[in-house]
Amino acid sequence: MSGFERYLSLWVGLCILVGIGAGAFAPEFFRVVADAELARVNLPVALLVWLMIVPMLLKIDFGALGMVRQHARGVGVTLFINWAVKPFSMALLATLFIGWLFRPLLPAAQIESYIAGLILLAAAPCTAMVFVWSNLCEGEPHYTLSQVALNDVIMVFAFAPLVAFLLGVASITVPWETLLLSVALYIVIPVIFAQVLRRKVLAAGGKPALDALLSRAGPVSIIALLLTLVLLFGFQGRQLLDQPLVIALLAVPILVQVYFNAGLAYWLSKKLGVAWCVAAPAALIGASNFFELAVATAISLFGLHSGAALATVVGVLVEVPVMLTVVALAKRSRGWYESSR
Repeated sequence: MSGFERYLSLWVGLCILVGIGAGAFAPEFFRVVADAELARVNLPVALLVWLMIVPMLLKIDFGALGMVRQHARGVGVTLFINWAVKPFSMALLATLFIGWLFRPLLPAAQIESYIAGLILLAAAPCTAMVFVWSNLCEGEPHYTLSQVALNDVIMVFAFAPLVAFLLGVASITVPWETLLLSVALYIVIPVIFAQVLRRKVLAAGGKPALDALLSRAGPVSIIALLLTLVLLFGFQGRQLLDQPLVIALLAVPILVQVYFNAGLAYWLSKKLGVAWCVAAPAALIGASNFFELAVATAISLFGLHSGAALATVVGVLVEVPVMLTVVALAKRSRGWYESSR
């Protein structure tokens, strides 16, 4: 990793502060950006999301799906956590904390919207930052690649029905047209675009050409992430300053679900005899969220200033530092994991 990437948490924190300050003191600028919409899709945010995820998707070789068998147990653990545990556990935690325990402390009109944002946050596994987390914990790269490729394929078909089901259970109305548009814009089209570009680059110059493209595109992805944070926290700047307690309360179910899912994936991997170099990234993939998709979908479904958008932005705030602690815990427990497996 470059020196810039090593201090990603610091840059994220600075961009959050810049966004909150700019949103509070220059609200007119963010109002203009917020109005740049087409079919309920905010165009500046959509562009930045694309710039974030396409460079990461370029790394994914769907031919790696053939390697799934080599790490079948690790893949099975992560699929179970990502699709059978995490979305449902977040729906339960959101209802428990936001809908019940914290209800008296939150704006009554936003309760359902907060719950919807938290569900969106957990409904899709991360496909971008997990490469960074896996690299930090010295994870098995072929496992990470094959797992992300498989999750991407599943997400194309499962994200919309899963979100609609969970929001329906929570009695939250979902405009199907907007949800399907979000899936097309933020999953299907970027995946297709990245794979077509990847194949063209490989055909023209082979792996050296792809590596050169990835080295140039990597910083673009991180810069787009940081600019997105400035925008998102700028949109919510006044709310964040006026409602610090709301932010803290929304962070609670996110923290619980990250550590719960990471711990469960790690424990199941140990029980099934999965090698540590696979168990560590399995825990990280199992716990992390596709927050770029969650933010974009929340904005499309509920609006820029909704409680759902705020909840997903809190997910961004929590994700980076918390996932770094999961990396640290996995590395520190390696001796225990391998000696008693």
